[in-house]
Amino acid sequence: MPRYVTLLFAVVCGMSVANIYFAQPLLDNLSSEFGIDYSIIGILITITQIFYALGLLLLVPLGDLLNQRRLIIGQMSFSLIALVIVGTASSSTVLFAGMALVGLLAVVTQTLVAFAATMAAPTERGRIVGIITSGIVIGILLARTISGILTDLAGWRSVYLVSAALMLLMVCALFRVLPNVERGVKSLSYPHLIRSVFLLFSQERILRIRSILALLIFADFSILWTSLVLPLSASPLSLSHTAIGAFGLAGVAGALAATRAGKLADRGYGQRTTGLALILLLISWLLISYIEQSLFALVIGIVLLDLAVQAVHVTNQSMIFALRAEARSRLTAGYMVFYSIGSATGSITSTQIYAHYGWAGVCLLGAAVSALALLFWAMTSRATATTLK
Repeated sequence: MPRYVTLLFAVVCGMSVANIYFAQPLLDNLSSEFGIDYSIIGILITITQIFYALGLLLLVPLGDLLNQRRLIIGQMSFSLIALVIVGTASSSTVLFAGMALVGLLAVVTQTLVAFAATMAAPTERGRIVGIITSGIVIGILLARTISGILTDLAGWRSVYLVSAALMLLMVCALFRVLPNVERGVKSLSYPHLIRSVFLLFSQERILRIRSILALLIFADFSILWTSLVLPLSASPLSLSHTAIGAFGLAGVAGALAATRAGKLADRGYGQRTTGLALILLLISWLLISYIEQSLFALVIGIVLLDLAVQAVHVTNQSMIFALRAEARSRLTAGYMVFYSIGSATGSITSTQIYAHYGWAGVCLLGAAVSALALLFWAMTSRATATTLK
């Protein structure tokens, strides 16, 4: 798989997933323009995430049934339309409907990851997946910063209209480079295709183990990034939104550093990489807990946390893609549903814990989830090694 194609996939995936997170720093603007109460505007984010989860289950498995080139270009074209709907929305109803479509169609990222795993040679699959999933994490982390900058320059609508224009360029680029590959499971009907996602969980032990690890590590990821703005904006730190957004750059550094995890998985070191990453994940919360004493310690902790999460995520995907070549889209769909569950659970619990126990409680929660993930890895290590043989 040519390097320029890999990098194009990473950019497209990062841009597509960023569309889900652009709205988070814009809620105040949206509330004012559309006259939506503060207690209700947060539902906009929830709706987007719910439809993203639906897309994982209902759209991503189609990659095992339909021509993936047409599926990817089609989903991105509809995503472009959804972004224009949001950017030109004249009422709250149109806004909410547009954001639901944005969430539903953002799952093209997972279709692309599965397609890349099919295009790549077995000896390079982990490296390719690592580069592309790093693009996804970078898109998530930079979305808030980019959204804030564009809003300051040209208003919140420019965020979605600029994204739509860039998506059009990406559609043209993918149209030129994506190979035309027909699928080999056309005998399956759509209901059977969706049902087979659940059957895979009962049949593949590695998928079950790695999905639970995904749930735990992305719960940790959300515990940090959902609640981090609260202590940074409060006294005694009282940082500006621009300064808070800059901490996302530390997360990007961690995500980029984790690309090597894919190479290690290609060489058969996936289990060791997972264990080491989970130890780093646990250590990161110790450094993050010193937020009021040292912002430098916080930055190092963020780098370690994002490095660990991304390393485990890349290793997980490398392992499950090796299970069944004809079912990679369905394997991705099932795995990523656990990612969504973990992200949602981490977001909800972290804000509740912060309200009652402060930042110390959030760090204790993050460390507990990290320790649970490490314990689960240790308990399933032998079963994983046996299955991989």
